[in-house]
Amino acid sequence: MAGREMDAEELVGEIEKDILLFDNSGGGVTFSGGEPLFQPAFLRESLVQCKLRGINTAVETSGYASPKVFESIIDHVDLFLFDLKLLDDEEHRKYTGVSNGMIKRNLMTLVTRRRDEDLILRFPVITGINDTEKNVKEFLSFIRDLKRIKRVDLLPYHDVSEKYRRLGLDYKMKTHTAPSEERLEQIKEELEKVGLVVGIRG
Repeated sequence: MAGREMDAEELVGEIEKDILLFDNSGGGVTFSGGEPLFQPAFLRESLVQCKLRGINTAVETSGYASPKVFESIIDHVDLFLFDLKLLDDEEHRKYTGVSNGMIKRNLMTLVTRRRDEDLILRFPVITGINDTEKNVKEFLSFIRDLKRIKRVDLLPYHDVSEKYRRLGLDYKMKTHTAPSEERLEQIKEELEKVGLVVGIRG
């Protein structure tokens, strides 16, 4: 096993060691994963303890959590980095194994609670799966309906099959090709046409 178990107080004690760096840089701590919402009590307590110490917090999430769990952390997070991969529920189930219903609902909750200024919507771009014209149009339509989303980051897919191979694990993703720069620029331009601020990240 890599790493070690710790409770929220121990974790925040480690984070607090960098508080001078955060103060000087304007940065903070990002809870990522995996999916941090799979450990909701630990995540919430860690966020609360960070806020009590004046540490800026961000959560990187797929949004896949019960509305009750999601709403329990909202007031303790400064910035949400929220993934939205596929809009068609059947396609979403096919590639992720779960419905996107809760994901959409949690995203809508952020918007209705006026947290859109504290939200970067992220679109992981996967060749042949969600970079299709159909999905991009559905993505745009959904954003227009929400009305208040301003920022989108495109995240080009990177092949990690070699890591799985080294660990002796089965890599189920059939796609091994990163999206072309041309396709990323096309998607970026389509999103910018509706007034979104779009970045392409790594």
